[in-house]
Amino acid sequence: MDDHEPNTVKDLLVQLKDASELMVDLAYAAVFFNDAKLADEVEELEEEMAGYLRRLRQVAMLAARSPEDAEGMAGVLWIADAIEKIGDAASDIGRVVAARLGIPDALRPDLRHADEISGRVKVRADAPAIGRTLRDLSIPTETGMWLMAIRTGTEWDFDPGPDDVVSEGDVLLFRGPEDGVNLIRELAGAPPLPEAPESDSPPLSELDRAVDIMVELKDSAEAAVGLAYSSLLFNNRALAAQVGAIEARSDILHDELESWVLRAAPEARNPDELRGLLRIASATEAICDAARDMTWYVEQGVPLHPVVQLALEETEETSAETVAQRGAPADGKSLKELRVETENGMLVIAVQRGQRWIYRPRHGFVLLQDGRLISVGPEEGEEELQALCGVPAAAVTD
Repeated sequence: MDDHEPNTVKDLLVQLKDASELMVDLAYAAVFFNDAKLADEVEELEEEMAGYLRRLRQVAMLAARSPEDAEGMAGVLWIADAIEKIGDAASDIGRVVAARLGIPDALRPDLRHADEISGRVKVRADAPAIGRTLRDLSIPTETGMWLMAIRTGTEWDFDPGPDDVVSEGDVLLFRGPEDGVNLIRELAGAPPLPEAPESDSPPLSELDRAVDIMVELKDSAEAAVGLAYSSLLFNNRALAAQVGAIEARSDILHDELESWVLRAAPEARNPDELRGLLRIASATEAICDAARDMTWYVEQGVPLHPVVQLALEETEETSAETVAQRGAPADGKSLKELRVETENGMLVIAVQRGQRWIYRPRHGFVLLQDGRLISVGPEEGEEELQALCGVPAAAVTD
C-alpha cells in the first residue's frame, strides 16, 4: 500500500487498519455491483493483511525486553487480532459474490437506504476533474464522498493517493452519502441521476423486510468499527460501552433476519439468493463482534501502549471529537441543513447528549449546544467541522 515496506509496530498497525476498512468497503461494493473483480481484490487484500500480521507479531516479540514491554505489546496484538477478524469477515462477504450467491437483483436498490452507499462513475470527455490531482479536487470535503479506487483501462488502483491524476475514461469507485452522488458525478462530467418517481409503495414482502434488516446490520457494523477506533484513540469507556450496545443489537438483528429469510423462502425464485443474505448477515455480525473485542482494554480501564494512539492518528481517515458551542452555526441545525458530509467530508458516527449516546444520527438529527460529536473523515474536514461547532481555530491545532 505504501511505497516502503512497513517495519515498525506503528506503521504495521496503520496498514492493518486501513487495509481492513478498505476490505469492508470493497466487499459491500462487490455485493452491490455483483462484481467478482472487486471480490477478488478483497481476497488479495486479505493476503496482504496476513503478511502485515506475521510481521507485526515478529516485531512485537522483538520489542518486548521487559515484562512491562510484553504487557504493552499484548494489547497491541489483541487489537491486531480484532482487526484481522474484521478482514476475515469482509473476505466472507466477498466470497458470497464469488460463489454467485449475493442478494436478489430486484432488491439491490434497497441498499441505497443505507447510511452510506457505494457507487461508480466513468469520467467523461471535458469533465472538470480531468488533469487534476486528487489533492486539488478535494473530493471528500467537496462532495462528502470517499474515493475507494480508480480503474484505468483494465487496471484498478485500490490505494489512490493525493498526487494521482484523473484522466478521461477513468472509473471512480466511491462511497458516501446519497446527496453527494450527483456532486461527484458532476466532477466526472456525468449527468445527474434522475430522482426516483413518487409512487405508492407496495406492501413490504418478507424478502423486503429481510433486506431492510441486512441494511441495518451493515450500518450497525460500520458504526461499531468507527466507534471502536474512536474509543481507542480517545481512551473513552463510554464509546466502548456503546460498541457493546451495538454488538448486542446486531445479535438480535441477525436472529430477526434468519426468521424473515425462512418466511421469505416461498416467494424467492432462487434459494441461493437467500443463502447469500444469511452469509452476509453472519459476516456482518462478526464485524460487530470484532469491534467489541477491540474495545476490551478500554472497557476494563487497562492502559494501552502509546503506539496504538499514534497509529490511529496517522491512518487515512481521522477521528475527531467536537463539542457544539452555544450560538455556533451548528447549534439548533440538523445534519441535513449543515450538509456536514457533503461540505466537510466528515461522517458523524455518534452524538452524546448528557449521558445518552446516539449512534449513526440521521440527516434530520438536530445538533444542540454542548452536544458532543464523534466523527470520522479526512483531516482537512476536521477544522471545518470544528468551525461549524464554534470551536476556536487554535483549539483545533493544540
